[in-house]
Amino acid sequence: MIVVDSSVWIDFLNGREAPHVKRLQMALGAEEIVVGDLMLCEVLQGLRDERAARSVEALLRRFDIVAMGGAEIAVLAARHFRTLRRKGITVRTAIDLLIGTWCIENRTALLHNDNDFRPMAKHLGLIEVPVAA
Repeated sequence: MIVVDSSVWIDFLNGREAPHVKRLQMALGAEEIVVGDLMLCEVLQGLRDERAARSVEALLRRFDIVAMGGAEIAVLAARHFRTLRRKGITVRTAIDLLIGTWCIENRTALLHNDNDFRPMAKHLGLIEVPVAA
């Protein structure tokens, strides 16, 4: 099972040819893919009109949608933020902290193309889906 971040879904939907998109294409139909509610929101908010939003929502709902927030994850995400800040690293968005923390706590690999997740992998145990260069 892998979680696919909005950074990958957006590039996939835009037809970008990139290693992380190719990795998603390989996973489709071959691996269990999970979409977090936070990613669902991020992807849908970037669409220009309701027709496109309905189409993309239908696509993403083919996969398991999981809630990634909640009090426990929020507290742990804040702890992770402080841990990284003590190391001189600032994660730019709370959403990335919540996603990364959910993946860490659920021992689920994350496919992403977002630099905010790399320090979580290096210092906090986030499992990243390997992507060929």
